[in-house]
Amino acid sequence: MTRVAVPIGLILFCGIAYWQTTQFDRVPPILLRGMQPSDFPQLVLLLIIGLCLLLLLQAWRGPQPDPADPEMRTAKMSASLWKTMGLFAIFAVLAPIDLFLGLAAFGLCLALVWGERRIWALALVAVVAPTLVFFLFDQVFEVRFPRGLLTNLWYR
Repeated sequence: MTRVAVPIGLILFCGIAYWQTTQFDRVPPILLRGMQPSDFPQLVLLLIIGLCLLLLLQAWRGPQPDPADPEMRTAKMSASLWKTMGLFAIFAVLAPIDLFLGLAAFGLCLALVWGERRIWALALVAVVAPTLVFFLFDQVFEVRFPRGLLTNLWYR
């Protein structure tokens, strides 16, 4: 039941949030630099709806779990989960210094906590992904990020 109820609930929530974004003020075309204020939230909501539809498809096609199965019981929270939650504190400390420094440190540490040891994968998560996010938002969406240690190098 919850395998279907949760995605449906999320889709309903996203539908209401999407409707709310249609109420945003529109910027006149002459003043428009980049995206309209409602465009990015709508893209994120559509992505979430798409992922929920994939969850529904998996729930309907996949085998139904046996509730009596001991594997389905909720386990105690593992040490890696506590470490993952602790990484949010590291991000909270580093983000005011520089958002992308915080993202890189969080991504690197999270991958290490979850057992990733391949150097190229760690570099991908810690360096390439934040760099691509920065340039996507800065160059394509024309969104300026708060100044920080690394972003000052670009915004000079």
